[in-house]
Amino acid sequence: MLKFDAETAKILDNAYQGADFTARRLVSYNALSPNPGETLLDIGCGNGLLTLDLARATGPEGRVVGIDPSADMRKVAAARCAGQPHVTFRDGLAGALPVEDGVADGAVALQVFEYVDDLGTAMRDAMRCLKPGGRLVIGDLHFGSFIWHSENPPRMARMRAAWDHHFVHADLPTKMLPLLKEAGHRVEAVHPFTTADHCLRPDGLARMMMHLMTRYAVENGHVSQDEADDWFAEQEDLARRGHFFFSLSQFVITARKTGS
Repeated sequence: MLKFDAETAKILDNAYQGADFTARRLVSYNALSPNPGETLLDIGCGNGLLTLDLARATGPEGRVVGIDPSADMRKVAAARCAGQPHVTFRDGLAGALPVEDGVADGAVALQVFEYVDDLGTAMRDAMRCLKPGGRLVIGDLHFGSFIWHSENPPRMARMRAAWDHHFVHADLPTKMLPLLKEAGHRVEAVHPFTTADHCLRPDGLARMMMHLMTRYAVENGHVSQDEADDWFAEQEDLARRGHFFFSLSQFVITARKTGS
């Protein structure tokens, strides 16, 4: 799993304020549909961009709790939300949330559950924190939708195979839906959102993934530094020549808690 230390947080923070991630974040925000005065949980809040959006929507009569296991990410998030006294941050993981039973009107987990080993436990724990009728929004990528052009397909395959080691579920949406339904909760919607680009933008998803994939593959011994550097350089060259293409889809699930 990729370690979200200070250096990684800096890379993420730049990309997360760019157009790709802003648009993707809005899909989860709209799915949760926050209301004034509500208590909301941001599970895996990271650098706090979505947390701040939720805080603005709930207003000072509401309460927003950001939960993340990374102290570096929580530090960035706390600084971002410093002007929102109704926001608090807690150290915690999906599946062991430091939240009381039945206190939240809604919870959102954006690109979190794909890293969780025990999806059933994580889903039940998130639902535990919700009031009856509360809504849970889970947004994760499905890597079956992943398209990334390269003129060296074997090298691209090695880089993608290396990246596959950093998450647990490459097909999280297809696993999450039956778990929610079998637990008796109501799935209200599934919103797809595709990031597709034919240029390599400095603040884009592809550029961020290039940095993170290179670092992860080398640090974990999946490929050599030279091979990773050559892969990175090829993508920049493809972009200069107008041959760059990248596409990846996220699916945002909205479920309603049933029962007590």
